[in-house]
Order: sequence, then structure tokens, then C-alpha cells
Amino acid sequence: MKKSRIAWMLPLLLIGANARAQSSVTLYGLIDAGLMYTNNVAKGGSQGSLWQATSGNINGSRWGLRGSEDLGGGLKAIFVLENGFNLQTGRLGQNGREFGRQAYVGLASSDYGALTLGRQYDSLVDFVAPLSATAGSFGDTGFAHPFDNDNLNHSVRMSNAVKYMSSSYAGLKFGALYAFSNSTDFSMNRAYSAGGSYSYGPFNVAVGYLQINGSNGANTAGAIDVAESTANGTGGFVVGASREWVLGAGANYAYGPALIGFVFTRSVYQGTTSFNSVNGAMSFYNYEVNAKYALTPAISLGIADTYTDGHAANSRTFGDDPKYNQVNLQAIYSFSKRTDVYAEAMYQHAIGAQYVAFINTSGGASSTANQVVGTVGLRHRF
Repeated sequence: MKKSRIAWMLPLLLIGANARAQSSVTLYGLIDAGLMYTNNVAKGGSQGSLWQATSGNINGSRWGLRGSEDLGGGLKAIFVLENGFNLQTGRLGQNGREFGRQAYVGLASSDYGALTLGRQYDSLVDFVAPLSATAGSFGDTGFAHPFDNDNLNHSVRMSNAVKYMSSSYAGLKFGALYAFSNSTDFSMNRAYSAGGSYSYGPFNVAVGYLQINGSNGANTAGAIDVAESTANGTGGFVVGASREWVLGAGANYAYGPALIGFVFTRSVYQGTTSFNSVNGAMSFYNYEVNAKYALTPAISLGIADTYTDGHAANSRTFGDDPKYNQVNLQAIYSFSKRTDVYAEAMYQHAIGAQYVAFINTSGGASSTANQVVGTVGLRHRF
């Protein structure tokens, strides 16, 4: 009797185990906390050095859920819900969103790629940023180009987006995104982007394009939140424009424990009243060289230098166009795959009459053309 009962229950147990194997949900996260020193910050009519307890010096602190369900035939349903937060205060990031970093659902095929819907990264972030010092595996937030003018540091994410990402075909990947305005004015506050990458052995190359229409409009339900775009991360740079577009390309090469790379981006903002430009245009050319070296399996070093050549039409106050040079240094010691400590130093010099330096995450603009930031921190992944 016992044997027959066990034999009857065994197929049900196997079916249940197989069903559990077909789908999964994973809780993951990253916590980045540190101490930062900035030599010169001008705030509220005063100026001087600034000490800060910070969250997300390199990587924004986050937690998230990702899941998948096997639908058979190489097809699966996927989703990601990712929250950003400030570890020091406990506040939500990304302008108070519960899942402001990413929130999407879609279908993925092992042969044809993935189609997803929701709040997502654009193609510049997907393809070009990984080759830059703004990559999450490098300096990320602190190493952003001035004001994150090219969005390689994903200060602005795309809401209401439909996105396609291909599978890898002999090292070739490509993708595209369209973000709806959700407005009767179809073209106002919408965005679209496309890009691709190719990897062959130690060599990687990528290109990407992003365009946002009408980010200076009042439609906060569109592709980007106006509050998000005007803040543009911690840079505090107003970038609302009737049209803005960014073109970027990059390449890197690995040789043993060394990795060297170059990234170029051009950002154009048309129909803007920002940066002392009256209903004109402004643009930025960013030239970045970067290198990383694994000194030991536990110790890695990094360096990056970005020269930004800015141009502002119809300048009202300043006689010269803004230009910036920023040098970044990094050292990381890994206790394990999940926990490490790091030290970073950043120096920026602004070129042009009356322009001041402003390093991303520094806490504010300098009162002079120079600014230095030093930071130490601890990261833990789960």
C-alpha cells in the first residue's frame, strides 16, 4: 500500500520540481557608501572645502528583482524592477520613484533577442558607456563627463519605452529604443535611440545615438520627466531643449591584465535658454582616453582623462566657449567577488573667462576654475 501511494505521488513531485525549474525570481542589489572631500564648493553665498558622507560614489545604491519564465522553444518571459536609494538618508532616488532605475517586462528569445516595455536605458548607455570610464565596472558616477552632457552616466532614463536588444551573432549585437510621449502632441517629450557593438577577441567597438524631442515642454508623463532632465543627475545643469541629440562611439583593447580605451561623444542641444544661450544652441565634444590594469587578482588601478570642448550660441555673459579637462584616478581592493573598498581622486580644470569647475557628485560648483575631489568607499553586492 505504501509503495503504491509513493509511486502515485512521484509524478506529481517531479512535475512540481520541473515547474519550479522553469521559472525564477532573483533578489539582487548593490550598496555603495563612502566619505568624500571636495576642496572648493560655492553654496549660499559662502565657499570652502566640503566633507560628505555619501551614497553611490561609484555605483548608485540599489536593490531589485529580476525574473524569468521558460515558455518553451527557446522563448521566455522576463522582467526587472530596480529601485535606487540613498543609503545615508534612506530616501528614494530618481526623483522619488519606487523603481526609478529600471522597470520593464518583455519576451526574450535565445535566437532573436529580447523585446521589452517600460522604463529602460537608451542605446548609448547599453553599447558605448561600457567602453567608457563611466561604465559601472569602472568609475561610473564620479567619472561622468561634465554635467553628464552625453548621458553616458544615465542621469536620464527613458520611460514609456519599447526596446529591442538582439542576441549576439558572432560578436555582433545591436538594438533600438523608442519612448512614447504619452501625449496628444505625439512628438513632444519623446525619445529614440539605436546602437550596436562588435567584439572580436580582445577588441571591442561600439556606436550609439540618442535623440530627445521637446524636453523643455510641460509634459511630465512623457519619455523623460522634466524634473529629471533639468536636474540631469547631480550636475545641476539645465538641459531642457526643443531637440537634443547625442552621437557616441568607442573602442577598447585588452592586453593581458591591461585594458585601454577611447570614447568620443558629441551632444547638441537646440532651442534652449540654458548656459547663457538665448533660444540658441549649445554643443559639447567629449574626448576620453581610459586605462585599467589588474595589478593582482585583488588589486586593480584605473585612470581616465576627458577633454570637453563646449560651444554656446548667443552667449549673453561670457566671452569664451566653455571647455573642461578632467583627470580621474582609481584604486580598488577586492576582499571577495561581492565586497571591495576603493579610493578615487578627480581633478577638473575649466577653461574660458568666468567658467568654474563642477565635478559630478562633488556637492556643488567650485568658486574657481579648478576643483579637486577625493573619496574612499566600501561596496557590497548581494
